[in-house]
Amino acid sequence: MTQPRHTDDLPVEYGLLDSGELQRRIADRKRQLGRDLCLLAHHYQNDSVVQFADFVGDSLKLSQQAAATDAKFIVFCGVHFMAESADILSGPGQRVVLPNLRAGCAMADMADPDDVAAALDEVRSAGGGRVVPITYVNSTAAAKALTARAGGACCTSSNVANVFRWALSPEGGAADKIFAIPDQHLGLNTAIALGYCADDGVLYDPAQGRGGLTNEALARAKFILWKGHCHVHQVFTPADVAAARAADPGVFVIVHPECPRAVVAAADAAGSTEQIIAAVAAGKPGSRWAIGTESNLVARLARRHADRKVSLLSHSPALCWQMARIDLPHLLWSLDALATGEPVNVVTVPDDLAREARVALQRMIDIRPAEAASPEQARGTTKITKHTKSTKQKGK
Repeated sequence: MTQPRHTDDLPVEYGLLDSGELQRRIADRKRQLGRDLCLLAHHYQNDSVVQFADFVGDSLKLSQQAAATDAKFIVFCGVHFMAESADILSGPGQRVVLPNLRAGCAMADMADPDDVAAALDEVRSAGGGRVVPITYVNSTAAAKALTARAGGACCTSSNVANVFRWALSPEGGAADKIFAIPDQHLGLNTAIALGYCADDGVLYDPAQGRGGLTNEALARAKFILWKGHCHVHQVFTPADVAAARAADPGVFVIVHPECPRAVVAAADAAGSTEQIIAAVAAGKPGSRWAIGTESNLVARLARRHADRKVSLLSHSPALCWQMARIDLPHLLWSLDALATGEPVNVVTVPDDLAREARVALQRMIDIRPAEAASPEQARGTTKITKHTKSTKQKGK
């Protein structure tokens, strides 16, 4: 097999094929590649791509599922940081392909590793005790590696509360304060869910000197919140929650913790993508749901649970336009290239960076997620009564 090509230029002929022809050829290539291929699709991907997936899930779960197979090629229909994580966790004989290299993540890009390193130095120099970074899995491999070097861990939206507990535990990160990167809303919502108040956190803006904060503010804060966000979850507002309740007083409002604090506080519950899926699945026939997360997922849940009323919380679409860059023409192109022995858009994390990033990911994997979304996560009534112990790091 020749060396992979890295290009953003989709050959013109793929854009000329109609949907039916694209689907037929993709199905043929899947049969031809057989067990050598593992095709992954994130929950936010559109159905035209999802139909071909071997696994559908969140980014971490998909990476773990693919790594557990003996497939030579992992085609990730997601965004760039997801493909990086898959490469970090995959075996030495596996290659990860992102069908369109332009499929990125604006939130991941908001935490430039050099800026994060400088910010950590500033926060530490302000005093106030040991600072431990907790970096959302929605981040670059370089940011994950930096987190590991600083003694921190990655987190998912499913296990972020337990990762925070680990960081604050003497048996875990032994942190006096947490630097939550790169999603300010996930960080604040989690801190409040653990019984802290909004005043225990400060917003660090990397565009300003010392984050726009005084040394006194940095030293006093328990949570330093990196100024970053997911554009999809900024669509939802407290007015949307009020409108949903006015239209149907019996509706259950559940939102993703990447939503702004006021939205999470107004909702009945907050939870990760997987927790939202599980909550709706456990609902009774006839139950009504208003869901604050990505539109493709909500529409899929509505079709899957036709005996329940499932609707998007907002009247405005909440679409991940980066995820939409992975479409049928790009998927066919990547499969054709694999079949002809000339792979395109292989995502490879350098060995030294992957080794460090894997440490932060493994710390995250070793910490159990919450099993379900809960009102406590939304309303912040849970108090810390004891610290959880992290399991022994497995590392590779």
